[in-house]
Amino acid sequence: MIDPWSSSIIDYEKLKKQFGIKPFADCVEGIKNPSTLMSRGIIFGHRDYDQIVNAIREGNNYSVVTGMMPSGKMHIGHKMIVDQLIWYQKNGAEIYIPIADMEAYSARGVDFETSRKLAIYEYITNYIALGLNFDNKNLHIYLQSENKMVIDLAYKLARKVNLSEMKAIYGFLTSTNLAHLYVPLIQVADILHPQLEECDGPKPTLVPVGPDQDPHIRLTRDIAERFKSQFNFITPSSTYHRFITGLTGGKMSSSKPKTAIFLSDSPGVAAKKIKTAKTGGRESLGEQRERGGIPEDCVVYETLLYHLIPSDDKLKELYHECKDGIIMCGECKERASEMMKDFFKVLSKKREKTKRTAEIILNKD
Repeated sequence: MIDPWSSSIIDYEKLKKQFGIKPFADCVEGIKNPSTLMSRGIIFGHRDYDQIVNAIREGNNYSVVTGMMPSGKMHIGHKMIVDQLIWYQKNGAEIYIPIADMEAYSARGVDFETSRKLAIYEYITNYIALGLNFDNKNLHIYLQSENKMVIDLAYKLARKVNLSEMKAIYGFLTSTNLAHLYVPLIQVADILHPQLEECDGPKPTLVPVGPDQDPHIRLTRDIAERFKSQFNFITPSSTYHRFITGLTGGKMSSSKPKTAIFLSDSPGVAAKKIKTAKTGGRESLGEQRERGGIPEDCVVYETLLYHLIPSDDKLKELYHECKDGIIMCGECKERASEMMKDFFKVLSKKREKTKRTAEIILNKD
């Protein structure tokens, strides 16, 4: 059983076998100009992604829904979602970004005013700084607690969900508060409401998520089928991306500062943090020169793979230098540190410029 509110590591292969998630590699050839997250296997699985490929190819309407739970600071792993939104925005998607303040309240105890401030000064600020275009008329962002359409739809959908099903999917029942029990239905409504007639639906809908969010996807797909005759829902598609490993090994988590490089870190701090990261080096320099390093077990290499080296050729060169014992971990960390510093210098400047814009975006309605 997967807990969407924990920070446990997911066995990707077991997840695919147990819940019928298909390998995303099978889709890549059919995608024109796939993103690096797609081509490098960071997005590893999908459900019904052919619907999205067809919509992009034929120029048909489709939507992408991905939320943010404003309960803490964004770290560099969260950048993957923004990168995906930017790619889909360039490829004609109508994008919906629910700010999960109701989930933050029920699951984390974060009050609504704090959620609003985190959404503005942490999340939206970073989304803009990273390159997402909020001036696009096909981008919609809202607070769950203020979207009557979503709240009303969640209430209607709850009519065909019982406690036994919620316990089977999430494991909780008597051990949680009723608000937490209900909030998955709000998330289902977040995903399905772009398909309502008021939003020019129905239309194919994609939800790009980390694998820990799959319980929400399974619940949503089941409910969409139950209400197909009433709302003409198209069963939503999903993709799954790998977690970035934390600096100390394990999952990177906002609640564990030693594991994370935060997007609000200064360039100097971010550069220093990557130097502390766990590597795939051998026990001695002599052994590493003889046997080579293990980039597959290296947090530094993974960070370069996910975020800092856009060129596949340069990445392959670094990979083989490591495997062949040509480059040592110290030198690799120095290179990565400089790249990280350069990236954060640009990001920091953009963050300062976009804070006022973020305020206007959330308050414009």
